[in-house]
Amino acid sequence: MTTELKPGLTREVETIVDETNTAIAYGSGGVNVFATPAMIGLMEKAALELADSYLPEGQTTVGTLVNIKHTAATPLGLGVKAKAELMEIDGKRLVFRVEAFDESGPIGAGVHERFVIVKDKFIQKAESKAKAKE
Repeated sequence: MTTELKPGLTREVETIVDETNTAIAYGSGGVNVFATPAMIGLMEKAALELADSYLPEGQTTVGTLVNIKHTAATPLGLGVKAKAELMEIDGKRLVFRVEAFDESGPIGAGVHERFVIVKDKFIQKAESKAKAKE
């Protein structure tokens, strides 16, 4: 892991609420508003992009924990922005404060953890589960 990755770094990503990321589309609710799983995914994307921009080739991160509150609904057509701030590095564990906003204000916040992995080793281990099942 690079020493350039340090607490205080931030990354933002954006999306627009459309038919593909609503609670109905995700099966997580019965109304056409931004789905909680979509918001969490956007938050994870911000953290992933932040970490990946500092990790050497062949490494990435995987999500290991989310503790998120979704506090406001966002209707179709509005933009949503997620922000991740790296708060702590503990070995290969990265802890992020994550927040999401729509055009009216805050819609969610919490903590997200990711773990630095070597891609090839991780994939081999995951695929070995399928081979063990045969």
